[in-house]
Amino acid sequence: MLARIANNLFWMGRYIERAEHLARFINVNYFSSLDAPDKLSRDRQFVLHSICEMVGGIECDKKNLVEEEVLFNAVLNPENPNSILNCVKYARENANTSRDLVSSELYEALNKFYHFVMNYPKDYFKQRGLHDFTSHVTNQTSVLKGKMRSTLLHDDIYSIIKVGINMERATQVTRIIKAKYEDVEQTVEKKKKNPMKNSFEWITLLKCAGAYDLNRRLYKKTPTQLTALEFLIVNPHCTKSVIYSLHQMSKYINRLDPAKVSSKESAAFLINKMHCDYKYKTVEEVEGDVKGFINQTLSTLVQIGTKLENEYFYL
Repeated sequence: MLARIANNLFWMGRYIERAEHLARFINVNYFSSLDAPDKLSRDRQFVLHSICEMVGGIECDKKNLVEEEVLFNAVLNPENPNSILNCVKYARENANTSRDLVSSELYEALNKFYHFVMNYPKDYFKQRGLHDFTSHVTNQTSVLKGKMRSTLLHDDIYSIIKVGINMERATQVTRIIKAKYEDVEQTVEKKKKNPMKNSFEWITLLKCAGAYDLNRRLYKKTPTQLTALEFLIVNPHCTKSVIYSLHQMSKYINRLDPAKVSSKESAAFLINKMHCDYKYKTVEEVEGDVKGFINQTLSTLVQIGTKLENEYFYL
């Protein structure tokens, strides 16, 4: 496979996964705040700043953000490279250059998704289209991943797409944890008796990652800091967890080039090493320094991305 084609497939997968996580984060944060139990979580500026920080490419320094502007910039603004619209646009552009390697069913679904996003009525979105749009994005990205699984040969092409999807999932889930942890810190600043452990924001965190129902089914109680972090970081059975994404990355990168697995300078080695570190990580260790752990995780994922680029996508 040409490096250029591998790069396009990898980023197609990443952009599809990114669009899903951004859409769910915006949807959950906005609508969960409407009936939140504490005053700050219901505060519109608090919610808008959280969305700004997560999406990026939006000016977040203003004290009084305009709701309509923030949501439009995060979702449909073609000038914001981080908007959902551009994620879908970039995914389709990457698919266009690899048209002969993806199935007709996958390409048609992606093309249909692209036209839905590009032609979505801007005026309607600003008035009352947020829920409709973000729900459609999360549903359509699930359809695309189903098409990948069922209509592609599970060969090198599928493997490189899956590496991209799972790398982006690990990155976005970690960023969501970081964003919501910072939100929790703000909501409990004036409270006493260590209320961080039972903040409403832990429920929001799990919903943002699409893991709330799974968490309740496993722990059978209201989510806390311990159960939320454990479930999204070190639970190997949760398909949304960071360790699960690392396991999938390890599985598919080893298929791409088994000979590189033992090389200490390879991306495969770094992925497998990170996976093993997580495999024996406990949530108590994470709780001891949540911010430090998150920053280290994001830093390592960036290193992996650089190694992948040098090994497989060097143009």
